[in-house]
Amino acid sequence: MAYKITAECISCKRCLSVCPNGAITMVDNQHHIDAKLCTNCAGSIHTVPQCKAVCPTYDGCVEETTDYWESWFKKYNQLIAKLTNKQDYWECWYKTYSQKFSEQLQKNQVII
Repeated sequence: MAYKITAECISCKRCLSVCPNGAITMVDNQHHIDAKLCTNCAGSIHTVPQCKAVCPTYDGCVEETTDYWESWFKKYNQLIAKLTNKQDYWECWYKTYSQKFSEQLQKNQVII
């Protein structure tokens, strides 16, 4: 699976010099990774793809999925992760609200 340069790229040109296969080139003033030359730095001394390792934006260089279902499940898992985070937010809000409501009820019961 090859990598691709996204719109997050800030054109720092770090990836051009670190790619061991020379797969990254400039096309119309934008970086482009040739999928035929990109090997994800597998079989080299590097343990991670070098374009990803030197990218200061983190999302400037990402894996490009060629399989439809693989990309579908990746997007699905990202959305589920967001929903899970939202669930944590609402659980926290509910606990705080119910605690405050309980305190208010206790205050009112003491007065009566």
